[in-house]
Amino acid sequence: MSEAKKARKRCAIYTRKSTEDGLEQDFNSLDAQREASAAYILSQASEGWEAVSELYDDGGWSGGSMKRPALKQLLNDVTAGKVDIIVVYKVDRLTRALADFAKIVEILDENKASFVSVTQSFNTTTSMGRLTLNVLLSFAQFEREVTGERIRDKVAASKKKGMWMGGPVPLGYRVEDRKLLFERSEVESVRYIFNRYIELKSVPKLVNDLAAKDFRTRKRVMSSGRVLGGVHIGTGALTLMLQNPIYVGKIRHRGELYDGEHGPIVPQELFDRVQSIFSDNRRDKTLGKKSRNPSLLTGMITDPDGRPMSRTQSKKQSRTYRYYSTRFKPLEDKTSAWHLPAGDVEQIIIKAVANHLSRGLIWESEDRTLNEDRIDQYRKTAKSLPCLSIVEQRKFLLKCRAKVQVEAKAVKISLNLKEHPDPINISVDAELISKGSELRLAVAPDNGPAKQEPDPILMRLIAQAFAARDYLIDGTTSLLISEYSQRHLRNLARLSFLAPDIITAIVRGSQPVNLTGRRLLRAGKLPLDWAGQRTLLGFE
Repeated sequence: MSEAKKARKRCAIYTRKSTEDGLEQDFNSLDAQREASAAYILSQASEGWEAVSELYDDGGWSGGSMKRPALKQLLNDVTAGKVDIIVVYKVDRLTRALADFAKIVEILDENKASFVSVTQSFNTTTSMGRLTLNVLLSFAQFEREVTGERIRDKVAASKKKGMWMGGPVPLGYRVEDRKLLFERSEVESVRYIFNRYIELKSVPKLVNDLAAKDFRTRKRVMSSGRVLGGVHIGTGALTLMLQNPIYVGKIRHRGELYDGEHGPIVPQELFDRVQSIFSDNRRDKTLGKKSRNPSLLTGMITDPDGRPMSRTQSKKQSRTYRYYSTRFKPLEDKTSAWHLPAGDVEQIIIKAVANHLSRGLIWESEDRTLNEDRIDQYRKTAKSLPCLSIVEQRKFLLKCRAKVQVEAKAVKISLNLKEHPDPINISVDAELISKGSELRLAVAPDNGPAKQEPDPILMRLIAQAFAARDYLIDGTTSLLISEYSQRHLRNLARLSFLAPDIITAIVRGSQPVNLTGRRLLRAGKLPLDWAGQRTLLGFE
């Protein structure tokens, strides 16, 4: 009994058919393959072979790829030790690609498993057996490739003749004898859609317009009885429809257009006007022309964690604040978002790119074939870059294929010019600092501490400090402090005793980058000695 148990071989039957034709029959090709394989396993019962109950059927899957659900499950079961022998009707049922077969054999060898072809006898333990198997698989792969080429050539030749080669029937047409004919009840709807798009010049607006008129897609009943369509047309489907040359009597194949056998629904002039609007909208969207507040770096910038950022904005009273914020994937944790003021980042990028390109040092290269006229053009544009509109600046950065990576202590820019052999990398020292509830970028020059524009909040605090001191000493009131409480006035007044060099640094904007209005106002007991103040506030 122990020896019989050791000799037990668990056999899995694998069946495959390239198309779904005939699979609905009571006894189809997969059943025939399984029956023959089961009979072969039964004939080997004396050797301990027995079939597993699991079915591994790939109906409608090509043998040219390993991306087949049943095959994946089978190989997983082999790896898990559930299968000892794979039984197939013919070896080309398992695969038609020589490279894929090598991968399958490797998996079988690693797990001490094997495979058997019912109608073909192989002994893969000998070199001659492996050669015979490889030759047979080579012919199977050759047959598959030749069949594919023949089908592709037939489709190409048919489309060049203007024949419709199947697929979803376009709105406005019906199919008879494999030819497209007008569906009279839908022709006017198609023409309305094209004409209405010219008026609205926007696919989303056209979607809303059609939904308001309760326009719905054509219903289709599948062979399984499932009903598709009958819904309001969406943005994607409408875009494809408006760009489909079939409506002007053309057939598209691999980027080329051929005169079709069917008649046009819309005139060529109308179709061309629609494509022109699409082209203008794409260009305007790329350059940000349609935005009231265009964003310079959308699609180019990533946050310190390497995630893409997009433009966001908030509005306080009548003022709009622009930011670049982390763009998250669906279901991604949004608690780690970065929000950077757009103005700070854009100013750094434009200044760095303009300085770097206008100097001309990047053009020094062993490649002497660089076009001098193009180089001069880049230099001239770079010099005037800070003075251009944000749309023109974005156009220039897109031409340079710019990428921006914001880091905690630097902003890194990569330019990829066609005229330059290598990527151009620019790094700007810029420290992320917290100012109140938002992050700011403070740029550090080549020499000296970080430099920024005078902080308006710090400037206002200093002015209020002297006004509060005057009020507490002699009762002089000011609009700056007229509504403040006594406690807040005392907190303000102590700031008037800051060292003169500290106040001067605040006025000039050369204070430490982490000295914010909140930190200054909430600094515990401010020392009266100036040295202590410098130490507390980070000046030393």
